[in-house]
Amino acid sequence: MKKASVYFLCTGNSCRSQMAEGWMKHRYSDRFEVYSAGIEQHGLNPRAVQAMRDAGVDISQQTSDVIDDERLQSVDYVITLCGDANDKCPVTPPHVLRFHWGLEDPAKAQGTEEEIMEKFYHVRDTIRQQIDDFVQTIFKD
Repeated sequence: MKKASVYFLCTGNSCRSQMAEGWMKHRYSDRFEVYSAGIEQHGLNPRAVQAMRDAGVDISQQTSDVIDDERLQSVDYVITLCGDANDKCPVTPPHVLRFHWGLEDPAKAQGTEEEIMEKFYHVRDTIRQQIDDFVQTIFKD
């Protein structure tokens, strides 16, 4: 059976889309080819790497990439994780199903290091739940 493909998009491909790529690969690589990218390339956020590591998922070797138009045209699903990506994402062909999960940017969190990491953990866990819900909807097991 051919794997479905999913493309997670965010502003800088540094936090939310990276965590989504990591979760999807970790939990569902048997069903999906998984990619992520951004409107811009901001580099992998070390706090996102730490938050995922704390959940047992290593995303440290993932790369921060700009949207690849060829990939965008060929995937099965595009999931935007922020309003900026949703608004600026190029047009996709009719066969590409688009979803939007408007998630707050943990990189903009302020406070103590502990408070900032709590925001990363919250967004990480929200993404994991959204992915599980998405997969259940797609496969209706």
